[in-house]
Amino acid sequence: MSDTSALLVIDLQRGVVRDCFDADGVLARTAILVDRARASGAPVVWVQDHGDFAEGSADWELAAPLHRLTDEPLVRKEYRDSFSDTDLGDVLRSLGVHHLVVAGAQSDYCVRTTTQAAAVRGFDVTLVSDAHTTTDAEHDGVRISGEQIVAHTNMYFSGLRYPGQQHAVERHDRVQFTSLG
Repeated sequence: MSDTSALLVIDLQRGVVRDCFDADGVLARTAILVDRARASGAPVVWVQDHGDFAEGSADWELAAPLHRLTDEPLVRKEYRDSFSDTDLGDVLRSLGVHHLVVAGAQSDYCVRTTTQAAAVRGFDVTLVSDAHTTTDAEHDGVRISGEQIVAHTNMYFSGLRYPGQQHAVERHDRVQFTSLG
């Protein structure tokens, strides 16, 4: 397997990021990551929620300033795990990817589930600490802010360990991409 990195952008769609913590900042930092990945030759793989929004609807579209190039893979998903019942694994294998750099929404659902699923599948994963977001939540009468959920997701992932793999939590300006060419 190569050391090629790919940027995996999960569900940063208009209908998903509405009311999310620091959404504008996350979108701006993700756009910077997209530009850096493209400049380095690392693939950008887009994942979009296909179950909650009709394809082509305003809520299904990527939130500004993000835009997908026509030659960049688009994975349509219906579950929190972006690998579940999708071709994401095949797409990453065809690109020779071993390391995923992950940005997206919702931190406590699709981002956390997909990063864990990627690790289980043998990928090295870097979660971009300031490029994922979520909404406030409530569970059993306890209010949890989106900011707390993002911090907890970063804390959880910073302790993730699998044999022979490397996992990290990095700010967007510290992420490194590697590519074959």
